[in-house]
Amino acid sequence: MDNVTRDVMNYDVVIVGAGPSGLSAAIRLKQLKPELTVCVLEKGSEVGAHLLSGAVIEPRALAELIPDWKEKGAPLKVEATDDRFYFLTEKKAFRLPTPPQMHNKGNYIASLGVFGRWLAEQAQALGVEIYAGFAAAEVLYDEKGAVKGVATGDMGIDKHGNKTAAYQPGMELHAKQTVFAEGCRGSLTKMLMKKFSLDKDCDPQTYGIGIKELWEVPKEKHKQGLVIHTAGWPMDFETYGGSFMYHWENNIVSIGFIVGLDYKNPYLSPFMEFQRFKTHPEVRKYLEGGKRISYGARALVEGGLQSLPKLSFPGGVLVGDTAGFLNVPKIKGTHAAMKSGMLAAEALAELFGADDPTGKECTAYREKFDKSWLREELFRARNVRPSFHKGFILGFLYSAIDTVLFRGKAPWTFKNHADYAQLRKAKDSKKIDYPKPDGVLTFDRLSSVFVSNTNHEEDQPCHLKLRDPNIPIAVNLPEYDEPAQRYCPAAVYEVVTGADGKPKFQINAQNCVHCKTCDIKDPSQNIDWTTPQGGGGPNYSNM
Repeated sequence: MDNVTRDVMNYDVVIVGAGPSGLSAAIRLKQLKPELTVCVLEKGSEVGAHLLSGAVIEPRALAELIPDWKEKGAPLKVEATDDRFYFLTEKKAFRLPTPPQMHNKGNYIASLGVFGRWLAEQAQALGVEIYAGFAAAEVLYDEKGAVKGVATGDMGIDKHGNKTAAYQPGMELHAKQTVFAEGCRGSLTKMLMKKFSLDKDCDPQTYGIGIKELWEVPKEKHKQGLVIHTAGWPMDFETYGGSFMYHWENNIVSIGFIVGLDYKNPYLSPFMEFQRFKTHPEVRKYLEGGKRISYGARALVEGGLQSLPKLSFPGGVLVGDTAGFLNVPKIKGTHAAMKSGMLAAEALAELFGADDPTGKECTAYREKFDKSWLREELFRARNVRPSFHKGFILGFLYSAIDTVLFRGKAPWTFKNHADYAQLRKAKDSKKIDYPKPDGVLTFDRLSSVFVSNTNHEEDQPCHLKLRDPNIPIAVNLPEYDEPAQRYCPAAVYEVVTGADGKPKFQINAQNCVHCKTCDIKDPSQNIDWTTPQGGGGPNYSNM
């Protein structure tokens, strides 16, 4: 650390990430042990700035955490009233029975960012300290190798790694126990996985990339409470994917598309597949005459129960999406993330009630999970996503059989695979001719990044680290036509012609919307997503 002295703050519990899982853990801890000092670090400029989901929220966990949530003004106002499920061909839409897991009676269409800010208010009312704009950049360990907290990143470092006049060293936050609630593909969680071999006894995690827009549509086209999901076009039959459209309040429609990151064709662009999806007659009829008002993208965990890593280690635990609590067939993760945070908090409260918990491993967390409704829910859903590994048709048929005949209790469990290893070579793949965006219904990536309110201070070190800077041009370009040019939904990665006339790999880090797709899908596993300085990134006010 160049002999820099960092200030130290001490807490009983430090929580990394102010999403639903981290905030639920904080609230439950203070409910059970009001005397504990609890701090939450959030890398976004404010709580909710980096939260992105469809979202239809199932209130089951919320009702357990805050039974009087309605009286307390939780921003869940729009009930889902009409479920529709379609299979799309290029021009037609065939309505099918809505799968049981996707029934949304009793659920609410909402903004996850707004909901997150409300949860933060509930946590602060209980005495939780929340610091936004401070990204945890380093895990700290004690002399025995147990986690003893985290350090925030240094500020005021220029792009060449030099200290500027604005330089401030990071802060160390020491804790008896640290909760990692970083969301999907957490950068510190990756380090913990490696150090403690947390994933040695589970399947590889598998992911999707979700791309979302908010639209303000004409009043006559808005149907508050309507929930639409689709499968089929524009995906081919070897690629997992589907869409959502949620009619929220005030003529706002939330629309998005999810592509499984185990897709095989290196020429596929999830962003352009989403744009193409909006041109379908069944979709465009709701959007025409409207205006796009926001955009965002993020990866989501799809591995389910068999990809859950070990949840505890000396000095800390994993909760929420950073561990992998998401129910794929339900297309929901908020309630699961909250419940995982609550279970961790209940186990930690017991640990604090015994001897000194400093550096101890909270093994009771996994025991509580194994006895919970969350485990039962994920068990029933465990075979749906991996059933699509052999193609859409087989996955679609198996999922129907699993749901109706076996009710999720088949006497087998399918395996998951590593997404990056599924990509075919470019020479064996067919290029995809995507239509040019019209700027009205369909858009390019740069104009999309603009409406995501993404901002990074330009004079700072690139937070997208290449393990070997030669690989993009020497390996990925000839083998896969460098797929980073297409899988990134924010035009961060480009192959340009250098002054010497040779191809050059260019990283436009200021465009990054923190989706983590590059960290997951790079076929050489050469890109490490790390936290940028300060509260940089998107600002999703209502996403």
